[in-house]
Amino acid sequence: MAAARAVAVTTVDVQTAARELQEQQDGMMYLDVRTEEEMGKGHIRGSLNVPYFFVTPQGTREKNPRFVEQGCQSGKRSELACIDLLAAGFMNVKNVGGGYAAWLHNGLPVTVAVPTPPPTPESAAAI
Repeated sequence: MAAARAVAVTTVDVQTAARELQEQQDGMMYLDVRTEEEMGKGHIRGSLNVPYFFVTPQGTREKNPRFVEQGCQSGKRSELACIDLLAAGFMNVKNVGGGYAAWLHNGLPVTVAVPTPPPTPESAAAI
């Protein structure tokens, strides 16, 4: 049985990632591997959400079996996703160091879902 080949993951800081995304270098796309719930609370504009893990009804996390394998909340899931993407033959895969939390901490732009207020009796009557 052959030994597994170590995969080197390139990590870039959020400022570099933001600049590359703005410049759209090499057709770059931000793959957000956080859960749908996390993504719904805010995300980087134009990012694609493919959760690396799913939360089961029992509250445990299981790896998404359809993840073929880039950013996540803190950077750990995205690093795992990078390893899978590289192993699947994708090239120029980069991990965003610190993930979405670092993106927020650096004051970089995000898209935040605006909650819809519950209907009032007056608005319901107008329908």
